[in-house]
Amino acid sequence: MYLKHFGLSAPPFALTPDTAFAFSSRAQREALATLVLAVDAGEGFIKIIGEVGTGKTLLCRRFLAHASGGGEAYRAAYIPNPALSPRTLLLAIARELKIRIQNVNSDRKILEALNRSLLKLAGRGARVVVCLDEAQAMPVETLEALRLLSNLETEKHKLIQVVLFGQPELDEKLARKDLRQLRSRIAFHYRLSAFSSTETEVYLAHRLHIAGRRGQTLFPSEAARAVHRAARGVPRLINIIAHKSLLLTYGLGCDQVSVREIRAAAKDTPHAHCGIIERLLLLRWVRPGAHE
Repeated sequence: MYLKHFGLSAPPFALTPDTAFAFSSRAQREALATLVLAVDAGEGFIKIIGEVGTGKTLLCRRFLAHASGGGEAYRAAYIPNPALSPRTLLLAIARELKIRIQNVNSDRKILEALNRSLLKLAGRGARVVVCLDEAQAMPVETLEALRLLSNLETEKHKLIQVVLFGQPELDEKLARKDLRQLRSRIAFHYRLSAFSSTETEVYLAHRLHIAGRRGQTLFPSEAARAVHRAARGVPRLINIIAHKSLLLTYGLGCDQVSVREIRAAAKDTPHAHCGIIERLLLLRWVRPGAHE
């Protein structure tokens, strides 16, 4: 691969969410601050919405890392695929929280066991948070079971808080009339946005630096702007296009990525926007002095 050629010690644009490469964009900072504030305030439901590839899973992992750094102050459960039946979801939450359930065939018994354990945790001052990734895939009846779970509370605060991470389809699902009670309990919400052009350029440099790159930038400003336009600022698409353009640049034996490589990478990437790059190249070739 191109690692040695570009002086890298690790793949800079891997798609697997890795907190070591986490980039604090404005949206990520605001979303994380919203999560911490909402949990500290003891709110029952928090919702984070973002298009595919905008960093929801990475945000979730950053929040879980924050929670684990709080010692006994937090007890967190992470459910990566909550497309489960109500009972299976409750059992998955209990398993994540290390709560033993004696009678797994009764929803009432499961809720009673959860309530007892959550009361003990609350007595020790622990905040219990359940993070559900890809929440738009949850069946309606399972979402309703979450509402019942949020009924567990003391006179002062909720025994359990739920964070829903989902695509915009989650908002469409929550708009259903039969989910209005759950919808009304969401006190905090945030919508993740894509990177700005400036953030994209800084993001590319940041990931390359973490991967070991030193010295000359691999993505000059013109190339970074082309990546931003092709990916529309979506982090996942930025990673894909940047990786492919580095492969092409390596294949040509060059030391820096040009707009041409980004155009080729974008053409090979579903959902990438290629039109603006074609116009950039046209302007470049017709600019006075361009062929001199």
